[in-house]
Amino acid sequence: MGTIAPDFEARGSEVYSSLGIIESAKVPRNQPRVLSLLSSLLERSVQKNEKLLETTQKKDSVTIFHGLRAPSLSIRQYVDRIFKYSSCSPSCFVVAYIYIERFMQRTDIHLTSLNVHRLVITSVMVAAKFIDDAFYNNAYYAKVGGVNIAEMNKLEMKFLFSLDFRLHVTVGTFDWYCLQLEKEGGGVYQIERPIQICGLKESWPNKDEPKHAATLARYSC
Repeated sequence: MGTIAPDFEARGSEVYSSLGIIESAKVPRNQPRVLSLLSSLLERSVQKNEKLLETTQKKDSVTIFHGLRAPSLSIRQYVDRIFKYSSCSPSCFVVAYIYIERFMQRTDIHLTSLNVHRLVITSVMVAAKFIDDAFYNNAYYAKVGGVNIAEMNKLEMKFLFSLDFRLHVTVGTFDWYCLQLEKEGGGVYQIERPIQICGLKESWPNKDEPKHAATLARYSC
């Protein structure tokens, strides 16, 4: 595991509590603050990237994560939906953010409104499988995410191979990203490297959400 800087150790639990990663009387359990901060960061990244592509008239690389048009749900609505129905831990969204960053570093695409939703649902699902004790299977996540099971499986495999199956996150790395999200809430953190994402089909589960599904085998490092 990584080494945590002494100054962060002193305020680590406070940051966790502020983000809603650990229980706190100040932060409602049903709506951890990390969701809004991550959504805000992704939304600003998408806006920045799309403006950059438009200004430079550069065409983005099209991948399996890209859709023909952006879905009607905003990034915030989509993230909230995933948290509500997946029952995954708030920490999964921090780890998903780390995975998306790694994915962007290893690929030649930008985070845009056409790919962000598919990247979010895939990264959260992978994170839940890797760090949570209990998690839903691909079929369930496909329904929550608005994609079919075959596509969900393809997205997962593409994502994993793009990361070279490097899913381990050190304590130091996790804490650093938590701090960046906390700074995002204070308007301090500036995104130095643009991220990109694409849309998925606009079909969403109705109110009759599926019950708990059988879990899959956990990933290995």
